[in-house]
Amino acid sequence: MSTEPEPTSEDPTATVDAGPETPGTADEAGRTADVPVSDAHAGDADAGPLVGEGEGDAGTGDRGAASAGVPAAGAGPADGEGATGPADGGVVGDAGSAGSDVESSGPGDFGGEGASGSSAGSVEGGGEAAQVSEAEAELAAQQVERERIARRKAEKQGPIDAGGKLSGTAADLLAAVRAVESGEKPAATVFGDPTPAPRRPAPETAPPPRPVRAEQAAGPAGPAPETVQAVRRVLAEGGAPEALAPQTAALLGEGAEEALRADPWQLLRVGGVRPEQADGFARALLGAACGPDDERRGRAVTVWLLEQAALAGHTALELPRLTDTLAQRGVPDPDAAVQSTLAEGEALAFQDAVEEPGARPGPASGGAGGTDAPDEDEERPVRVLIGLERFALAEESLADGLARLVNSAPKQDGSAADWERAADSAQGAAADLIRAVAGHGLVLHTGGEASLAEPAALLRAARELGLRAWAAAPGPLGRDRFAAQPGGGTPPAAPGSDPTAPAPEGSAPVGPAAVTLAGLLAGTEGPGRDADGALDLDLLVVLDAPQLDVEAGALLVESLPDGARLVLAGDPAVLWSAGPGRVFADLLAARVCPQVASRRPDPGPLGELVSGIGIGELAQVDAPGKEVVIVPVRDAGEAVHRTVQLVADSVPRAIGVPAEDTQVITPGHGGAAGTRALNAALKQRLNPGPGRFGGFDPGDRVAYSPVPGRTLPGRVVKADAEGLHLSCAGETVVVPQERVERSVRHGWALTAHQAVGGRWPAVVVVLPGDAAQALSRPWIYTAFGRAVRHLSVVQGVEQALPRAVAEVPAKPRTTRLPVLLAPQVPVAD
Repeated sequence: MSTEPEPTSEDPTATVDAGPETPGTADEAGRTADVPVSDAHAGDADAGPLVGEGEGDAGTGDRGAASAGVPAAGAGPADGEGATGPADGGVVGDAGSAGSDVESSGPGDFGGEGASGSSAGSVEGGGEAAQVSEAEAELAAQQVERERIARRKAEKQGPIDAGGKLSGTAADLLAAVRAVESGEKPAATVFGDPTPAPRRPAPETAPPPRPVRAEQAAGPAGPAPETVQAVRRVLAEGGAPEALAPQTAALLGEGAEEALRADPWQLLRVGGVRPEQADGFARALLGAACGPDDERRGRAVTVWLLEQAALAGHTALELPRLTDTLAQRGVPDPDAAVQSTLAEGEALAFQDAVEEPGARPGPASGGAGGTDAPDEDEERPVRVLIGLERFALAEESLADGLARLVNSAPKQDGSAADWERAADSAQGAAADLIRAVAGHGLVLHTGGEASLAEPAALLRAARELGLRAWAAAPGPLGRDRFAAQPGGGTPPAAPGSDPTAPAPEGSAPVGPAAVTLAGLLAGTEGPGRDADGALDLDLLVVLDAPQLDVEAGALLVESLPDGARLVLAGDPAVLWSAGPGRVFADLLAARVCPQVASRRPDPGPLGELVSGIGIGELAQVDAPGKEVVIVPVRDAGEAVHRTVQLVADSVPRAIGVPAEDTQVITPGHGGAAGTRALNAALKQRLNPGPGRFGGFDPGDRVAYSPVPGRTLPGRVVKADAEGLHLSCAGETVVVPQERVERSVRHGWALTAHQAVGGRWPAVVVVLPGDAAQALSRPWIYTAFGRAVRHLSVVQGVEQALPRAVAEVPAKPRTTRLPVLLAPQVPVAD
């Protein structure tokens, strides 16, 4: 299928500096932009070709190349997955330092989209919303849960006295009583929180949909105008873009002007600002008093590197790695910078025992200065980790919640005989899953797309037994995929029937059993919460579990009531979460609960192809119906041309899939064949228009990011003075004009992280020549696995594709979850 190879592009922006792993990639992180993921390096082994030569209706061509670059931390949430980073990291010291929308010719220069667009987090004040948006409700729910996590952490560190065994609402009330007795003011969260809404019954008739206004999610009110104006003056004085003023004022609070003058490196807290830019700002404000050995600079750069590491998926960094990267960033005394950061409470230190390869992790020693040791007579090597408090508390809370599920007996709904009858009525791994859930509070389920039938069978069996059972997916695409399964949104099956069988035609639904995870936690979807604030359910199945990060996982397990059962289900071969952590993979490795592996293979040539990729083989498959077609291209321009031809002409004519059901997937946003270029070309062909409202016209396909880390596919309905009206997953959303640029992108072409959780009848994967180093087995597995009927691969990477499948696994992430679980949970058989 190949012709003579073309020379590789020499684009200098495609190089990546040597050093520790970089956070974030251009396609998957909301604060990174314009470049393919840099988490893979091609190996040397070859594998068999895919089928097809790009003949006939699919088109033909040669290989090509397109520009790629290194990550930068400059784009807003619409650039990918919000403020969270990609699955597979890069070099910590290089994130955001070169090649992207944000370019700098000097330390004090602020540039382009990164600098101006970094105001995405600014808070808009004033105005009244007709209805609280999903994003705002979600952020409010997360804030309440984080306060609860912080209180529990404080309780653990304090003395244990009467009532010390209490937790949750009881502990909060006891603390409030003691505060009153001592004459102090009780915590506002104890008496000020609204009473959780009772469990909502399914409505008999669906209410008419109402538009939801996408309000700013950072809070109900923004900084005072005079504060923003004062910050704007300081930024102008230091040569920084005035567009950063709203976000800077929101981050630093009422005294933002004084804080910036006292410590100009505080500007690094603003998304998209790089150390060299903060250095230039500080030099302009401090003059001769500014130097690389300034203690304030060392602290700011340390925190910035930890934030960049979180974008790459790490919940903490090993101390030697952090100090090495600080030295690369021009910090003269890295050790002193880390100690200063710890002393100021801006980061935490941990000492974790280092285990032999293959051994189960031992107990953690806790925070800095911890003295816990498994055996005083035996010195064990430890690794010192440094992490931000936000992610450290979330990971510890997640470990505590998971241990609670594993160690407590689940609520006894139905007798053992009832559960056994339900299992006997199922088949294969579905029966194993039902039996495992019957006696355990936490169960893991692994499998590909076909395996979704097994959680659906579990859900139907559980509802038949009288359990309040629900399924939640990270996004609406995953929710809708599961709802289409037999049992995903149907009433319980009749006693003795097969739960895997389709529901009777014409049966009335009992309300959607599948919801989004964000809607579940915010209370806008699902069962609501009980009187204690816990989710009003008995069984929760979390789909696409590899997308669960530590913060979402902590909020979830903290919300589960005692006695509830949790099933985490997903395909371990796909890309990991955009946020920090690798919850599903860590739990699989820790072996703390039953694991049920599906034996259902994905059908057809596409299933065979993707299954082979999962085990490291890119083999040729028989595709008599043109299920898989390869289209070689010479350069990026030809890649864009062939992609448009496939979507608009070839796939509809040869495969019968219309353009609106075909999804394009490419490694990055920038470059000559990134999502921007592809979306511009596809819009010109499929929905041309003037783009009078921020470049959008009615009918445009879009990718909308309501909050960092989430992408919702949709279409533009109309635009007016109120904002851009979108239809996303059946809901009408209004995005105010000031938020359109940073939260809405065209959506004909997506990155693999944006596409995770979705499936389309036809998929066109675009791999320009310079995308070779961005490729990894999880990326290819995820991108190719989004296709249901047809996959076209427009590629100029040649042998880098089979090499990546064979030799480039997921980049490791530094996490503490297995270490935190080890002393609390026995190893499962």
